[in-house]
Order: sequence, then structure tokens, then C-alpha cells
Amino acid sequence: MPSERDIYSVSRLNSEVRAVLDNSFPPIWIEGEISNLARPASGHLYFSLKDAHAQVRCALFRNRRMNLRHPPANGDQVLLRARISLYEGRGEFQLIVERLEAAGEGALRRAFDELKRRLDAEGLFAAEHKRPLPPYPDCIGVVTSPSGAALRDVIDVLRRRWPLARLIVYPSTVQGADAPRQLIQALHTAARRKECDLLILTRGGGSLEDLAAFNDEQLARVIHALEIPLISAVGHEIDFTIADFVADRRAPTPSAAAELATPEQAALRSELARRERRLRRAMQQRLATARHAHRLLETRLMRHQPEARLRQGMQRLDELNLRMRRAVQHRLRERARLQAQLRQRLLTQSPARRVARRRAEWERLRTRLARAMPLDLARRRQRLASLARALETVGPLGTLQRGYAIVSDESGRVLRDAGALKPGDPIRARLARGSLTARVEAVEE
Repeated sequence: MPSERDIYSVSRLNSEVRAVLDNSFPPIWIEGEISNLARPASGHLYFSLKDAHAQVRCALFRNRRMNLRHPPANGDQVLLRARISLYEGRGEFQLIVERLEAAGEGALRRAFDELKRRLDAEGLFAAEHKRPLPPYPDCIGVVTSPSGAALRDVIDVLRRRWPLARLIVYPSTVQGADAPRQLIQALHTAARRKECDLLILTRGGGSLEDLAAFNDEQLARVIHALEIPLISAVGHEIDFTIADFVADRRAPTPSAAAELATPEQAALRSELARRERRLRRAMQQRLATARHAHRLLETRLMRHQPEARLRQGMQRLDELNLRMRRAVQHRLRERARLQAQLRQRLLTQSPARRVARRRAEWERLRTRLARAMPLDLARRRQRLASLARALETVGPLGTLQRGYAIVSDESGRVLRDAGALKPGDPIRARLARGSLTARVEAVEE
């Protein structure tokens, strides 16, 4: 009957279809060629992803677009991580892109993720294995290419911030098939010579393929086994490598690694100068007080004319003068000892160490959050699917689908006893699809 039809509007249909698509598929990886690329003023990207036989619409929103290394173009072969959805306004099936990279990087990215998960499970990234950095390094070793810009950046920062430290370069190529072996050899050389109390492993930015040497498993294990603290500064701020995770500290750039490794000499000089000024003022005040006491004693001595008292006074004056000198010297030694204690406290309370600990804690929490969110989402989806199957099993529609019917009298009351009817009474039977109206021919109890 018309009153029992569940009539959908177009908006309701598209909304429910979108909900089904959003909740039925996890994010997937898909490869294809970009075409029909559009860049509206909003900053979002819209394009088609196609292969030889089909295509699908894609949307890459501005907040995700900011993470791209290179802007995509028509004809690019790419690898996407996306969620399946529906654009309700036009009823179009589409992909919501969460990540986009060149197709050639796909295998490298999967190998990187697999190695990262495996080493993390072994504990190579654990915070308890991170060695503290020396607050005032005497010698800093740099493992990098001697001709690279990264080395020049490190040298410039060290000269400005902490020229007291010696710098030793352990040369190695940082790109290519032989780079992991040379990097490992340079680290072994630094560990064997024991010349440095801090190492910096660095190179400039590049693609995932360019940074592949720093994603080598054997290199990661060598870094983990080092006794010398190591800072990893590979690529730019958005680049992450396996070496970054296993190192004692990770710096976003080579210059930042040099800053992390050294104190700021200008601040230390300023603090020492301030303390020296305070000590000088205290010494001058003590000397002025002693001179005043000396003058008073001289005045009192002049009032007593007898020679004996004069000699006693002079002797007393000499004694007081010696005591004053000893007191001043004692004060100076105490001030020097206090200054040494304050300098030692300053060395132990380096803000760079606190910042590094906070950064490591932030990285650890962010990694835990990134692992926990997909697991929780998968559990909730599994629970929802189980409840839907259970509801379908016990619901009346499921029973009707198996060939049963719901019989009611003309008032709509569901019948459970044949004795409630007599021949000739009208009845109505609800089937899985539609309903029947009939009359009772006979009653059998």
C-alpha cells in the first residue's frame, strides 16, 4: 500500500550510500596515472586516477597537500593512500587522498615501514637505550660527505657557538649502493679511535631513494651498538629515516644538529662576566671596610702619646692587618669555590638537554598515538559488523526471508492461535515482499 512505502530522497540516498562506503572499507593503497588535474583557489586538488581500463575521481584537501614533496602534474604515475567515499552533491564515487607519492617510491616506502616496525618491536628505538649528549663536548665527529653542504652548515654553526671544540670529519658517501657500507665503516673508525665524545651523522635533503642509505638495517644496528652518543640529521625537517629513530637524538637539519650538540658560548660568557662583576664589587666593599677600620685604629693610636702604647698599637695594627689579609684571602678562596660550584651547576642544567628530552618524549608519544588510532578504529569496525550480523539474524525481516509469514486479523492483531478464527473470517499475511488478503476456509486446532 502507498502509506507503507519507505520513499528515499536523493539527498538521503547519497548520504546513506556515503556512510556505507566510509564505514565498509579501511584506507587502501592504489596506483595509477593522474589526469584532469584541477587546482581551485581553495588550495584543494581534484583529479582522476586512471589505468588502461578505468578511472576514479580523487580529492586531495589542502591540509594533506602541504605534506607533498613535489606538486603533482597530469601524467604522473603515483601511489595513493586513500579512503573510499561518495561526493553527495553529485552522487559521484571518489577517493579521499591521505598520502601521495611517486609510484617508484612505493616499494621503498613499504620496505621502510616494514623495517621500522620490526626494529621498533626489537626495542632499537626505545628511550631507555638513548645516551645523553655531553653538555660541553671537547671533540665532535661528523660522518658525512666532505664535499656536501651539510658539512659546511655544521662547521659554520660550531665556529659561531662553540669554537672550543675540535672537529673531526669521518668521510663517507651518503648516496648510492655503496653508501651504507662506507657509513658503517666510518662509524666503526670513530668508535675504534675514541677521539670524539659526540658524533653527528648528517646529509642534505632528497627523495626517499636518495636517503635510502640511512634506512639500512645493518647501519641501524651499528648506531644502536655505538658507545659514543650520536645525533642524526638526515635531510630536511619533513624527512625521517631509520637512522633518525635509532640515534640518541634526531635533528631536523644539519645546522640544528650542530646547535643541539653545543652550548651557546655567548650566554656562558655573559653569565661568567656577571658573576665576575659581583665578585669584584664584594671584594672592593670588603677592602673599603678594612681601610676604614685601619684609619680608626690609626686615630686612636695617635691619641695615646706614650711610646709603649704606640708600640703596642702598631703591633696590634700589624696583627689586624694580617688578619684582614687572611680574611680577604679566605673570602676570595670562598668566592672562587662558590663560582666553581655555580659554574658546575650551570653545566649540569643545560637547557639543550631538557629540550632534547622533551623532543624525544614527544616523538615517542606521537608514535604511540599513530599506532593506537588504526587499531582502535579496526576494533570498532569489527564490533559494528558483528552487531549488524546479530541484528539481521534475530530480526523479523530475516525470518520472513526464509519463507515464513506474519498473519493478522482485520484489526491488525497478530494471530498465534487458530481457535481465534472461524471460517469466513478475513485475514492478512505479511510476506518478505508484499502482503496477501484472504479468508479462512477451515479451522484446524
